[in-house]
Amino acid sequence: MQEDNLQKPDIADRASAETDHALELRTRDRERKLISKINAALEKIDEGNYGFCEETGEPISIARLEARPIATLSLEAQERHERKERTQRDMRE
Repeated sequence: MQEDNLQKPDIADRASAETDHALELRTRDRERKLISKINAALEKIDEGNYGFCEETGEPISIARLEARPIATLSLEAQERHERKERTQRDMRE
């Protein structure tokens, strides 16, 4: 009887295990995306394009690159991008 209980954990244990699994999957996905962005930044360094905004072509500030070395947009361009995303999301809701 105890063996049967071990094979079928209670609902709280099952929910906890599923939550842990979902968190691990999200973490792995974030790490995979970050590695991809790091590799892209390294390629830009090799090509001599690192540190320039993809939208405007202007240099990205040193402070921004120190805070976020994988940044591809200047602070101003990033803020415009986020406002546009917010506006589009608000329109869908």
